[in-house]
Amino acid sequence: QYKENDILRDKEVILTFDDGPLRPYTKPVLEALAAHCTRATFFMVGRQALADPEMAREVARRGHTIGTHTYSHQNMRAIGASRARIEIEQGFSAVRRAIGQPIAPFFRFPYLADSQAMMEHLRERNIAMFSIDVDAIDYRAKEGATVHRNVMVDLMPRRKGIILFHDLQPSTASAIKGVL
Repeated sequence: QYKENDILRDKEVILTFDDGPLRPYTKPVLEALAAHCTRATFFMVGRQALADPEMAREVARRGHTIGTHTYSHQNMRAIGASRARIEIEQGFSAVRRAIGQPIAPFFRFPYLADSQAMMEHLRERNIAMFSIDVDAIDYRAKEGATVHRNVMVDLMPRRKGIILFHDLQPSTASAIKGVL
């Protein structure tokens, strides 16, 4: 997905976190990133950001990039163009409101389920669409060690990549120190 936009050099990674913030797991992720002087990109879900705007602002205060991931994490292919456009726009509005400042013009489709109509809508708005190279598969893992293994097994042969984590998963919160 979007392979024509290879922006990374050998041994470079971009850490990304989707679906949050969710304080019990976002907080330890932030602490681990800070301990390693590392910044990441957080693709926040609008209703999650509005549910805990202080946590969303904390992510921004720590210097991380904030993008969006729709308002309520709907599959854009399943809900039709009109509803998908609303989900995207409400997501941007909600996250901006929660953060209280402008956010990056970055977007990731939930489930990576893009559609031609929504990709065109985002292009018209000059919003960059992000995919992934490595999936931590943290939403299926109970143990941080499994997440760590998933990332390393997938990352090592590639030697670079955009890594997908979810900052509402306990397995991510326990794995991130080891990954870093």
